[in-house]
Amino acid sequence: MKGGQTKSEATSTDQRLKTRGMKKKTTKDPNKPKRPPSAFFVFLDDFRREFNEANPNNKSVAAVGKAAGAKWKSMSEEEKAPYASKAESRKSEYLKGMQQYNMNLASGTNRGEDDESKSEGSDEEEQDNE
Repeated sequence: MKGGQTKSEATSTDQRLKTRGMKKKTTKDPNKPKRPPSAFFVFLDDFRREFNEANPNNKSVAAVGKAAGAKWKSMSEEEKAPYASKAESRKSEYLKGMQQYNMNLASGTNRGEDDESKSEGSDEEEQDNE
């Protein structure tokens, strides 16, 4: 063992270090809207398709990323404008979705709860029909 430690001392140190760095896990709400991509990531979607058609044997994600970054840097503002406008429209949709999501949270209604209550109601109707 390192530094003259016995195996049990090393194990206890390892356990102490594991518990010290542990973070609390938070659950994500599946109904929360996803953040919109930036203009570069909108560009990257198109570029990735073109690059894969031109280089069908390329399996490296890093190569695609490097080529896309180099092309993005060499592009003028006029060439970037369509991607920026798409990103801006996606951002406005996201903001509308977040407003709706926050209003639902504030009012206490959750889409997931609504789905469950609908399914429970349909079970009761099925039982009545039998």
